[in-house]
Amino acid sequence: MKKMVLFLSILIFLATSATVVGDELLERFKKEVHRFTLDNGMTFLVVERNQAPVVSFVTLVDTGSVDEPAGHTGIAHFLEHMAFKGTPRIGTHNWDKEKKILKKLDQAYRELIIARYKSDKDSRPAIDTLRREFERLRKKAEQYVDPNAYARLLQQNGATDLNAATGRDYTMYFCSLPEKNAELWFQLESDRLANPVFRQFYTEKQVVLEERRMRVDSDPTGRLFEEFLATAFMAHSYGEPTIGWTSDIITTTRGDMERFYKRHYTPANMTVAVVGDVTPVQIRNLAETHFSAMEKKETDIAFITREPEQDSLRTVTHKGPNQPVYVEGYHTVDSVHKDAPALDLLADILARGRLSRLYRQLVVQKGLAHSVHVFNGFPGDKYPGLLVVYTIPRQNVSLDNLSDALHDELLKITRNKVTREELERAKTRRRADLIRSFKTNLGLAQKLATADAQPGGWHRIFTNLEKLQQVTAEEVRTVAGTYLTSDNRTTGRLELQKTDKGDE
Repeated sequence: MKKMVLFLSILIFLATSATVVGDELLERFKKEVHRFTLDNGMTFLVVERNQAPVVSFVTLVDTGSVDEPAGHTGIAHFLEHMAFKGTPRIGTHNWDKEKKILKKLDQAYRELIIARYKSDKDSRPAIDTLRREFERLRKKAEQYVDPNAYARLLQQNGATDLNAATGRDYTMYFCSLPEKNAELWFQLESDRLANPVFRQFYTEKQVVLEERRMRVDSDPTGRLFEEFLATAFMAHSYGEPTIGWTSDIITTTRGDMERFYKRHYTPANMTVAVVGDVTPVQIRNLAETHFSAMEKKETDIAFITREPEQDSLRTVTHKGPNQPVYVEGYHTVDSVHKDAPALDLLADILARGRLSRLYRQLVVQKGLAHSVHVFNGFPGDKYPGLLVVYTIPRQNVSLDNLSDALHDELLKITRNKVTREELERAKTRRRADLIRSFKTNLGLAQKLATADAQPGGWHRIFTNLEKLQQVTAEEVRTVAGTYLTSDNRTTGRLELQKTDKGDE
């Protein structure tokens, strides 16, 4: 209980202090966060919170869609789908027989894909033969599968929040368990990471393709954002879709995934955060017992193509029988750049809350938009991303009128002072966001793991807060003038396409 009282006192201090000092908070939190690294390079963060006999686990892999090789877009997201398919021990009725069939299945798929890409009218009978053989082997492989065995083991022992997420910058796996079953997580997670079997790969491929059809191909807004990012980023892989291009999803093989996994899922590229009714000594012993056997590997240095400086306006336009949308983005900086705190506050001041500038002007006073949102660090912030403005116009409002009014407001913030009230509201909201992320075990674990994988480690949660508190109104105005320029702008327009009768 003593640990929980100290932790609550930190939250109360954070919530009530009008001028929070990041360094002071950091010193208090150093007593709560215990960090250690195994000899193989795997990092663990532990926070003891004993208000309930529950513990949350987060495994963050410092790899996302930004790291995908050419021709294999979507492989990081696809890998997330395969993460809980099991191991040689879990998820199979007979591994010795299953692995032989999987090898034949991989070869059959490779032959089928090659035949398809070299196809002509005369080769159709051969393709049909290859397809039938592939389907025969796929169904035979399914006979050995114990579906959802990994997840079932966890859920039968009280697991909740079992899920995963893939972003541009990282991939995250997480769940919560009763404290008495904490060692079960270490047993299963170490086996999953050290000995993955990507079974049901070709069945899951169809799930991923259907997900793409629903989220992008059949969704006008999804298609707009995909092309918008591809236009804004001409060289950097932030312009590639996380879900992947259809042809890449189709041609990626299980061997391709195994190579990607071995290259990026190394112990030194992983951070595990554990928060709940546990002790640091307990977690260290379990980590040494179950994860030390994972082989130490050198992590490849990531050489990501840099985005050239944009020097002219870029525009993407789509039309369809749907709700119009207007979006625009401006190239900014990564999360460790000196301008990042001021840009974060700029986004907040522009469009967060009913008192924000764009909401008051575009939604309330001029009645041009249903909603307006601004995000900095989109679609990622490990590398320089975008500050994005997303608006939905009211009925019969043209996108030209909406964009003109938007640009008038953006110009004002580059020329006029940001008020003290605006700046303090933005800083207070950022502080409140941090408090909310700490309230649950899982929220705190996710926050710690994400921060620790970036330069500055988990401490940057508080050093960033300190930097935000030090930002001046003039610095916000300066970054607005620096980055919100027409030559640095990419716009996306989803326009209403009327029918022949003129109906909407």
